Amino acid sequence: MIVGVGIDVAGIDRFAEAMERTPSLGERLFVDAELWLPSGERRGMASLAARFAAKEALAKALGAPKGLRWTDAEVVTADSGRPSLVVRGTVADRAAELGVRGWHVSLSHDAGVASAVVIAEG
Repeated sequence: MIVGVGIDVAGIDRFAEAMERTPSLGERLFVDAELWLPSGERRGMASLAARFAAKEALAKALGAPKGLRWTDAEVVTADSGRPSLVVRGTVADRAAELGVRGWHVSLSHDAGVASAVVIAEG
């Protein structure tokens, strides 16, 4: 059963400008594993914008309640390239309230726009 669906888009240039303008923004939005590649390089802006869109879509799938912490949702990527979500804290609590047992995530970025769809399954 689908508990909720969320979709979001983020302009990559606008997102990059916000990250540049507010250096602490990255730490407020992402956990270290989202910001940095295993090689030690910082993840590209298109990828970060897509991850931010996924967090916005996740909030929408949960009914956009106040009090969710951005870092309580982590977008992880399997070796196959398939994205998924790891939730904890405020996000896990809200998901449990709604009976969410699993997530489906799709990320994309092209033509200056990053997008994400999140489906919460009960």
